[in-house]
Amino acid sequence: MIESIPAPVRMVALLTASNVFMTFAWYGHLKYHEQRVWLVAALASWGIALFEYLLMVPANRIGFAGGMSLAQLKITQEVITLAVFVPFALLFMKQPLKLDFLWAALCLVGAVYFVFRSA
Repeated sequence: MIESIPAPVRMVALLTASNVFMTFAWYGHLKYHEQRVWLVAALASWGIALFEYLLMVPANRIGFAGGMSLAQLKITQEVITLAVFVPFALLFMKQPLKLDFLWAALCLVGAVYFVFRSA
């Protein structure tokens, strides 16, 4: 049944889920940085990152087997990272919305164009 879903859709879904885990592993502990020692945060982040890798590795294999180049996989990952990070920063970390998010997104649009234009 899962194989009936197109490979690019499976890849993006897995990378998105992977990025949710990654973002919480890398940055979630900062919300409570004064309440926990860094070693506890590092070990908790390591545990969360395991789930990131369990999703990211098959996602990249699906994309690569589906004909995506290494550069295309990386740029896709970066676009998804920003798409996950901005809501995380705004909603979970209560960071202010900045125009820099838009500029970063525009730079990634350019990156997407250049790595996919010859495909």
